Amino acid sequence: MIPGCGRKLQLVPWGEITDLQLQIICINMSVEVLIKNGAETIGEGPHWDGDTGTLLFVDIFKGDVHRWKSATGVDEKIHLGGSITFIIPCKKGGYIVGQSKNICHFDWDTQKLTTLHTVEEGTTTRLNDAKCDRNGRLWAGTMGMEYKDSVDMKRGSLYSFDSISGLRSHMDSVTVANGIAWSADNNTMFFIDSPLKVIYAFDFDAESGNINNRRVAIHVENGFPDGMTIDTEDKLWVACFSAGRVVRYDPQSGKELQVVEIPSKRTTSCCFGGDNFEDLYVTSCAAHVSVEDLSLEQVLKEEPLAGSVFRVTGLGVRGQAANKYA
Repeated sequence: MIPGCGRKLQLVPWGEITDLQLQIICINMSVEVLIKNGAETIGEGPHWDGDTGTLLFVDIFKGDVHRWKSATGVDEKIHLGGSITFIIPCKKGGYIVGQSKNICHFDWDTQKLTTLHTVEEGTTTRLNDAKCDRNGRLWAGTMGMEYKDSVDMKRGSLYSFDSISGLRSHMDSVTVANGIAWSADNNTMFFIDSPLKVIYAFDFDAESGNINNRRVAIHVENGFPDGMTIDTEDKLWVACFSAGRVVRYDPQSGKELQVVEIPSKRTTSCCFGGDNFEDLYVTSCAAHVSVEDLSLEQVLKEEPLAGSVFRVTGLGVRGQAANKYA
């Protein structure tokens, strides 16, 4: 248990209540360290596989994929090399993995990695965050080269990928493509471009996989929006990099509903999991080796829990199950 992250009183709007007054809700919430210092560079891309009761995540610049088993508490990892940016289960077995510019299929048992498609060859961009929609399409974004104090602006894109249509580009001039989520009715898709500190909403056509009518749903004030997930009430949970927090937003009003403080300032992403998808799993960044001069030892001296994976319980909400690649 993290001191100071137990019970928390907050004033929040509670749905469509008849008197439209703010209700005082005591949230029996706790934050615990699930995997201490699980990532040596950037822990990212958490995905709960409900079929196996495992939490998947990556260590980007270490080039590792992780699989934490809830039944045993063991965190397995395999080194693949390159920049590993996401890992998502496939319906037919194995995993879809982002490695630098490559979209790959990975067999955990044989450790065979097969490249399915390469994006943006001849550029300095790389893949970043990714999710699958309910039809099993992969949605993945790219980002520009990072420097100590900046990033190449508007060099990235947002793509979808499947075995029938191949790779399709849906949006260009993206700086750092990050969190993706869909509403419960499957008519709205949300997408983050981190340096702009905005969360976009699109009209989403599930059958064709087309998006249109882009608009800004949320302006993020504290930190930079990074990875995100969505609950069954269609509220977004956003990891805010450099702010040490995960924030629950109402995408209809753009308002901040709830804040979960995480004892690692560079929170990177989150997902719901556990038996009933009531637990929130949060990844974080340790040493950002591509842009920092600090060693991992120096980072951990200043922030002992950097790179850890955290589990938040007692939130009083349930998340939507993440989709697999088809």
